[in-house]
This record gives sequence, structure tokens and C-alpha cells, in this order.
Amino acid sequence: MFSYVRRAQNLPRYRRIISVFVQHGFGSLLEQWGVDRYLLTPARIMRRREEMARLTPAQHFRMALEELGPTFIKIGQILSTRPDLLPPEYIAELSKLQDAAPPIPWEEVEAQLAAAWGKPPDDVLASIEKTPLASASLAQVHAAVLPTGEEVIIKVQRPDIWPTIQADLAILEDLAMMAQRTSLAELYDPIDIVQDFSFTLQNELNYLQEGRNADRFRENFKGDPAIYIPKVYWDYTTRQVLVLERIYGIKINNIEGMKRVGIDPKQVALNSARLIVKEVLEDGFFHADPHPGNFFVMPGAVIGAVDFGMVGHLSREDRINLIKLYVASVRMDAERIVEQLIRMGAASAYVDRNALKRNINRLLTKYKGLPLKEIRAKEVVNDIMPIAYRFHLRLPPDLWLLGKTLGMMEGVGLQLDPDFDMFAVSEPFAEKLMREMWMPTTWGPELMGDVQAWGDFFEVMPRASARLLYGLESGKVPLDMTFDVQRPVMDRLDRALTRLSVSLLLGSFILALALLISNAPASPIITALIVLGFLTAMGLGLWFLISVLRRV
Repeated sequence: MFSYVRRAQNLPRYRRIISVFVQHGFGSLLEQWGVDRYLLTPARIMRRREEMARLTPAQHFRMALEELGPTFIKIGQILSTRPDLLPPEYIAELSKLQDAAPPIPWEEVEAQLAAAWGKPPDDVLASIEKTPLASASLAQVHAAVLPTGEEVIIKVQRPDIWPTIQADLAILEDLAMMAQRTSLAELYDPIDIVQDFSFTLQNELNYLQEGRNADRFRENFKGDPAIYIPKVYWDYTTRQVLVLERIYGIKINNIEGMKRVGIDPKQVALNSARLIVKEVLEDGFFHADPHPGNFFVMPGAVIGAVDFGMVGHLSREDRINLIKLYVASVRMDAERIVEQLIRMGAASAYVDRNALKRNINRLLTKYKGLPLKEIRAKEVVNDIMPIAYRFHLRLPPDLWLLGKTLGMMEGVGLQLDPDFDMFAVSEPFAEKLMREMWMPTTWGPELMGDVQAWGDFFEVMPRASARLLYGLESGKVPLDMTFDVQRPVMDRLDRALTRLSVSLLLGSFILALALLISNAPASPIITALIVLGFLTAMGLGLWFLISVLRRV
């Protein structure tokens, strides 16, 4: 009942979403999902054929998301990190999405701050700049000064953005349930995909979570003087308002600006590489939006980071799996890579292993013999995308996000230093993780878990077996075994089972007599009886073998 009410409330937005996608040529897909009924006059909104022909489907998809606003732009940005869901040309097009937006009037920002703090901003701050430093689809940023004289930046969520996003996510959940009943569900799990989008987007809109992310990064890098994470002012931070220490520096891709103040770009490249490698291989917690606007170079080639809304998480198991894939790739072992992908659950157990192996072999051959410094992470990720899409490789979303992050950071590094080598920086971290793979602290808990599981099994098995047998005897557990085979087939099966039973008995008898001969007492009578039994068993075994061979 609730879902129908929700659909009725969101009907205008439904029509808007569906109309935009129909305009961009996706009407047949929507019709397949059964959502075309929400349109009143679809014929009126179809674009002219000549206009449609000028753009590719991927370009139309990006434009449709841009027209639909913040929720869909964010979803498009998330989709650009998921080559398992979309073809490479769509991934490339969605990577162009920008979430810049015109600034909202100061009066609306002032009202939002007053609602968050319970009093006007002029009563809370020493001063605040009414002109924003930056404006995006979800929030905008203002510079301010606290009563204590500390300079801060204030990230303010756009008013009324949360209800809009909630309505859009509800609509996406409905569309996912409709898609779940189509052939699309045979390859993907639309509901799980939308839930993942929803989780990521809601976390990005929760500025308390973003503040906690910043604190975690600061804790992770507290011993590294080359990385600076601004302080969070928790007394002023709420779910819709984030207050951070203001940091000054040169944009990380402004090479001329660095040279003018005497900062070596190569040292900055090295520091940025250490930043991402430590995040990924040591901490398992990484900044997932590393575009140049989020990193500033401070005096001494120190890198200052901002914007901690989008982050990625890698469990210890994820990191070890990455290292295993890396080792198999270095050894050019396509078979091992396929096995590891299946073990990770990335590839289905029913995947066409030979075809996947051939594709991976071609990829490995491309890089065979190349020094690691000549291999580019972005190029490798781009080469993996078609394989991921064709074979529906379901790696954890954060691993795909990592691939995009590495590509972006490598691009920045190459601008700073043409000889930039991410692999050289990652080598000591990777070696440390490989050593840890063989430590008892890594495999010990897993082994103990397996032992405990087997212990539980053997403890429960006798009682469960007794209950099963009682149920079979009393008729409470029905057992219906029907073999639809011909009589000759059953006779052959019976003879095969008989031979197996006899061979097991003879083998056991011969083995037991052999052991008795070696451990027999000194009595000649007992020894003679054992030897006679052994020779008889050997003779029966020989006769049995000859009879089997005659029937083959």
C-alpha cells in the first residue's frame, strides 16, 4: 500500500525522468521494464531522427543524467567507476560529468546556517564571505572566521536537496524492482546496484560522516609530515553543515606556480604516490575523488587534501586478493588469475573459463616484457573494462572505484614528473603485505575458524543423523527415489557396485595381512597361517582382476 502511495506522490517526477530518457532514445528499454505507462503523450516528446543521429547513445545517456539533476549526475559519476555494468564507451562518456551548479542566493544559505546552528550566522561567526568560494549541485562553500580568529571554510548543503534526492532514490528502487522481473536480472542484481548507489550518495550527503572521514585520514597520516589533513570543528558541524580548517596552497596541477615559489614538482609527485599507496595497501581507506581541485601543495612540498565525502574501503581480504592477482599477472599465469577471480566471487563458477583465459592471456601478452615504470594504471584499467563487461566480473564496487582513483592520481603524477613510477613507490608496501600473507596472524584465524566449523559439524552430525533416520522410519520425512532407467542399465550399475565392494574388501584384507606378517609373533604356526591367508587373498585378487578385464 505504501509503495502505491509513494508512486502516486512521485508521479510528476516519474514522468519527468521517463520523458527525458525517451527523448534521448531509451524508450524501448523503458517499455521492456513496463514503466512506459507513466507517460501520457510519449509521441510528443520524441526528438527528430536527424537530431538523434548526431549523438552516440553514450552521449545521450550522459545528457539525460545531466538534465535530471543532482541525484542522477551523482549516480552517473558512480556508474563511471563500474565497468562491470556499462560498456567502455559509456564509462568514458560518464567520466565527463561535472556537478558544478550556479550559486544559491546568500539569503538561502543564511537561513540554512541559522536552522543548523539555532541562531543567525552573524551571532556565531566573527565574519563570513557571502560570495561562495565554490558551488556544486549538492552544496556550496563559503570562507569564514571563527570568534577565536581561526580561518575556516563552511560547506553548506543546498536547501531542500535532501527531499529531492530521497524521492529520486525511491523512484530508482521502484525501477530496479521492475528491472528485476526482466532478463536483465539474469546478469545483474538491479536492486543491489541501486541500494549501493543509495548508500554511497546518502553517505556523501551526511557531513557528520564526512567529518569522521577527515578525522580518520588525519589519524592515518599523523606520522607523515608530507601530508596535511585539515582540522574538523565539531562544535559547528552538523549533518548539513561542515566546518573545516582553511588551508592555503597551490593547486596540485599548477606546475608553473610551484616552480615560482621553489617547490620541486617531482617531490610533489613522489609525495602524492606515497599518499595513495599508503591509503590503499596499508590503511585500506582511500580518498576516492582525487581531482586536482581537492589537493593543494603547501610550503615544503606538503600535500593538503580536502573534500572527504567520497571514500573507498578495502578490507584486508580485498588487499590480499589484489596482491595475489598482481603476483599471478607478473608470472603471466592466466589460469591462476581466472581461479583467483572465481575464488573472490568476481567471476561466476559457470563462466566460460577458456574464453576468459584467452582474453586475459591477450591482455598479459600486451604488457609482457615491459618494465613496470612503462605500464600505466589508467591504460591497464581501460584494457580490463571490456573483459569485465563481457564476462560480468563482479568485483566489489570499491575495487572499481580504486581503479579510477589510481588512474586519476597517476595522471596528476605524470604531469608533475614525466618519469613518474607508481609501481616503484608501491613495491615496499606490496612486499610487506605479501610477507604478512604468510604470517600466522593472517592465516591462523581463518584456520581456527575452519577447525571450529568442523568441530561444530561433528558435534551436530550424530544428533541430526538420528533425527533424520527416525523421521525416515516413522514416515514423517518422505523419501521418494525414482530412477527412470531401463533394466539392463540397473544391472550394469549393480555389477559395478558389487565389484567396487569386493575390491575394497580384498584390498583391506591384503593390507591387514601384510601388516600382520611384519608384526607377527615368533610362533611358526601363526606365521604359516598368516602367509597362507595372504597368498589366498592375493590369488582371489588376481582372479577378480582377470574376471573384470574379461568383461571390459
